Amino acid sequence: MYVRNAMSTVVLTIGPAHTLRQAAHLMAARRVGAAVVLDTDTSGLGILTERDILNSLGAGEDPDRETAQAHTTSDVVFAAPGWTLDEAANAMVHGGFRHLIVLDDREPVGIVSVRDIIRCRAAVPERREPVGAVPA
Repeated sequence: MYVRNAMSTVVLTIGPAHTLRQAAHLMAARRVGAAVVLDTDTSGLGILTERDILNSLGAGEDPDRETAQAHTTSDVVFAAPGWTLDEAANAMVHGGFRHLIVLDDREPVGIVSVRDIIRCRAAVPERREPVGAVPA
């Protein structure tokens, strides 16, 4: 199976000047765990994840003053739609991250997450009760 089969094509793109509160609001509204940060001045792409926002809040920073730019990972590893899920998973493990921006012809076309990969790998047709569980 390939990244193109697993990736989410709902790509939230924000600017570097968005506050963390604005980013969190948009991410929650779209039900995504990461946003692509596009800096039009440098044509650079980065990623802001829910964990980046959580780390900022945990450090006592003000989400109305902190900008996406200050918390964006700009040293990003990008995936291609034709990568296998194993290639994507290996990149995530080696890089220590849970999301990959998927580029096609240098344009973001999706994001693939660990959850997406697990969902595709599991592909369990029906939910079964855990061993030892008492049915409701």
